[in-house]
Amino acid sequence: MRAVVYLFFIVIFLSCSPSPSSMSTVTSEELVTAPKGLLTELLRWPEKAVVTDEAPEFSWMLGQEGQDQQAFQILVASSQVLLAQDNANMWDSGKVDGASNLDIEYAGAPLQANTSYYWKVRIWTTDGELSQYSQGQQFNMGETNHDMRSELWPRESQWVELTDKQWVSEDRQTAIFEDILPISMAEVKPNIYLAEFEKAAFSTLKVTITATKDAELTVFLGERLSDDGLINKHPGHSFIGYEKLSLSIKKGTHEYQTQIPANHSKSPHHQKLAPFYPEVLPFRFAEIILPNTGVVIDAVTQYALYYPFDDEASSFTSNSDALNKVWDLSKYTLKATPFLGVYADGNRERMPYEADAYIQQLGHYNVDREYSVARYTAKFLLHHASWPTEWHMHMLMIAWQDYMYSGNSDFLVDYYTDLKAKTLHELAREDGLISSKTDKLTQDLLNRLHYDGNKFRDIVDWPKGTEAGKNQARNAGPTPEGERDGYVFTDYNTVVNAFHFNVLNIMSDIAEVVGNTSDQAWFKQQASIVKASMLAHMFDKEKGHFVDGIGTKHASLHANMFPLAFGLVPEEYISSVTEFVKSRGMAASVYGAQHLLDGLYRAGEAEYALSLMTSDKKRSWLNMLRVGSTMTTEAWDEHYKPNLTWNHAWGSAPANVIPRRLMGIEPIESGFKEFRIVPQPATLSDVKLKTPTIQGPIHTELKVSYEQELLKWTLQIEVPANTKAQLWLPAMFNQFNVNGELYAPKMQSMLMGEKRKLIPLVSGKYIIEVY
Repeated sequence: MRAVVYLFFIVIFLSCSPSPSSMSTVTSEELVTAPKGLLTELLRWPEKAVVTDEAPEFSWMLGQEGQDQQAFQILVASSQVLLAQDNANMWDSGKVDGASNLDIEYAGAPLQANTSYYWKVRIWTTDGELSQYSQGQQFNMGETNHDMRSELWPRESQWVELTDKQWVSEDRQTAIFEDILPISMAEVKPNIYLAEFEKAAFSTLKVTITATKDAELTVFLGERLSDDGLINKHPGHSFIGYEKLSLSIKKGTHEYQTQIPANHSKSPHHQKLAPFYPEVLPFRFAEIILPNTGVVIDAVTQYALYYPFDDEASSFTSNSDALNKVWDLSKYTLKATPFLGVYADGNRERMPYEADAYIQQLGHYNVDREYSVARYTAKFLLHHASWPTEWHMHMLMIAWQDYMYSGNSDFLVDYYTDLKAKTLHELAREDGLISSKTDKLTQDLLNRLHYDGNKFRDIVDWPKGTEAGKNQARNAGPTPEGERDGYVFTDYNTVVNAFHFNVLNIMSDIAEVVGNTSDQAWFKQQASIVKASMLAHMFDKEKGHFVDGIGTKHASLHANMFPLAFGLVPEEYISSVTEFVKSRGMAASVYGAQHLLDGLYRAGEAEYALSLMTSDKKRSWLNMLRVGSTMTTEAWDEHYKPNLTWNHAWGSAPANVIPRRLMGIEPIESGFKEFRIVPQPATLSDVKLKTPTIQGPIHTELKVSYEQELLKWTLQIEVPANTKAQLWLPAMFNQFNVNGELYAPKMQSMLMGEKRKLIPLVSGKYIIEVY
C-alpha cells in the first residue's frame, strides 16, 4: 500500500457566485437556470478525492427540462476567490459552440501535482439565452505518473493523505462512516441485550456505557439470529457474518468502539481496507453480555462504512409489493457493498471478479449517478484477471457500458489493445469458434490477457454440482446439475462461443469509436462467421434449441439463455428457444439470472420474466429476504452453496433489469444524449420509476387501465435537458395522444419481441395516452 502526503490544505468548499461584472451585459429576465451536477473526471465530489489525469475532463447537467445547449464557457482558477471574481488565471475556454456537456478536456496552463483548483461553467441555450455560472467545484490534483497497465501497479486500492489524518482515494470517492441507531434494543435474557438494526452494513459497533467499576464485556456481531433470539453462532460452512469480541470497560461513562480483527483473505486480488479505517464486518445484530451488576448501556450505534451514495437519485414503486421489495433489496445492496472503493465479491474474498463487476456496474449506474468506482474497478480487472474464460470477455461488456452510460471514451482508447485480446479471437479455429482447451491458449496469450494463474477454464455458471456418490463440497451444489442445469462441457462450448459472438460485435463498435475502420469491419465479419458456425454445429434444428457444445446432444438452460440474451437466435427459432428456456425455470445462479432476464425481455417474454423476479420459491430474491438477509446473497440459498455470503452484489440484477428491461430505458447514444424507452409492464398496472443518468434523472410513470373494455396506457415522462428519447409503444395501440394532441407514429419496427411504434421526444415533460 502506498500513502503520499500532500502539502496543500483542503479549503472548505463554498459556492462561487458570478460577480456583478460578469452579469453586466445580461438582464435577469434573459438568464436561464445555471448548470448543475458538475463532475470532474466522473467524480461528483472531487474535493474529496485526488485526480491523477494531468488534463482532467469536466461534465455538467443543464438546469432544467426543455433546455438544449448551443455553447458553453468554462473558467478554471487557482483559488476560490479568483473564481468568484471570474478571474480564470488557469483557463478560460471562451465561448465554445456545441451541444457537448460531457468530457470537456482541460486545455489551460499546466496543472501542478498536489494542488487544488476550482472551476465553473455557464451555457448558452439554442434560443441564444445565457445562463448564470454554475456553483464552483474544487478538484485536487495528485501524482499523474501512474500507469495502471504496469504489472507493478499495486493490487490493492490506493489512498492519499491530504493533510494530517485526512485521507481520500485516487480517482474515485472515499467511503465514509455513518452512525445508525437500532430499531430495537431489548434485554432478551438476564444481562444479555440484543440491538437490532434495520439492515446489515459493513460496520463496527459503538457503545456508550456507564459503569461503577472496570469490567469486561462480551459482544457478538452477526447477520442472523438463531431460534433462541440470539445471534447465530453456528454459521456452518457459510460466511454469514458472525464475530465474538471483548470490550474492556472503565469506571464512569465512556464511548467504546469494538476492535474487529483484520480480514486476512488469501485471495490473489484481495482488496485491503484503507489503513485509516477501523476494520468492519457485515452485521445487523449486536448481542452484548453484561456482568451481573454495575453496568448500564446508554447508547448503541452501528458505525457503518458506505461508499458515497445518493438515496434520492433513484426510486421505484409498483402495484406489486413483491417487486418493490426485490427492488429495495437490490438497491440497498448496491449502496452497501462498494465500501472498499472497488467492486468486490462480498466479505469472504474481498476480491474483484469481472462478471460480478459487470452486474454491479449496471445496477450502480441505474440507482445512483456514480461512474468512478466502476471505471477504477475496470482498470484494475483488465490487468489483474480472474480465471474463467467468459469472465475475460466480460471486460468488453464492462468497457462498452462504461462508454454508453458515461459518454467518456478514454477507457476504450487507452486500453484498446488489451480489449482486443480479451475477445479471445486468437483462440479461434478456421470457422471462428473458440476453445480454451487447445494449444492456441499459449503462455504468450495468457500474459497479454494479464492472467498469471494456472486454472484458465470455462465456467458457464457457479457453483458446480456434486457428482453422484460424492460428498458435497462447501462451494458446490447438492445435485449433479449444480447451478448449470447439468451442462455438459465439451472442447467447443456453446456458452463460451455465445460470449465470443457478443464481444466480437462489441469490439467492432469499440473500433468504430476509436476510428479503426479495418478492425471494425473485421470484428463484425468475424461475429457473422461465429454465428453461422454455432448455428451449424451447436443448434438442433429439429428440436429448435441449442445444445451445450460440439459432441453432445444435451441441451441446458444456459446453452439457450445466453444466445437469446446476445441476439444469436434466428427470428424463426425465437419461439422454440424461449419455450425451451421457460421449461427450465430458474435453473441458474443469481449470476445467470442477469442474462436469463435479459434474454427473456429481449424476446418479449416480460410476463414470465416478471414472474421470476417476484417468485417466492427457494430460487428467488424473496427467499433471500425470507431467510433474513438484507442484501442480495451469493447464491439463492445455503442449500445451493453452503459457503455463501449474504452480501454479494452479483445477485442484484433486478436493480438494472427493472429500469433497463421492464421500463426499457437504455442509452442508444453514448452519455444518454439519446435513449430509448420500451416499456414491458406485463401484468403490472402501476409503475413509477426515477433512474439517474449522467445528463440528469429520467422520470417515468405508467398506469394501465381499461375504459369501456379498451386497454389504455397513460405515461408521464420527463426527458432531461440536452437529450432526446425514442419511446417505443406496442403496435396494437391505434390512438396516440401526446400532451393532449393527437399524434400519428410514422415508424414501426420489431423491438423486444413485438412490433412497436415510435414516438420521438425532445427534452421536456410529457403526458402520453394510448388506446
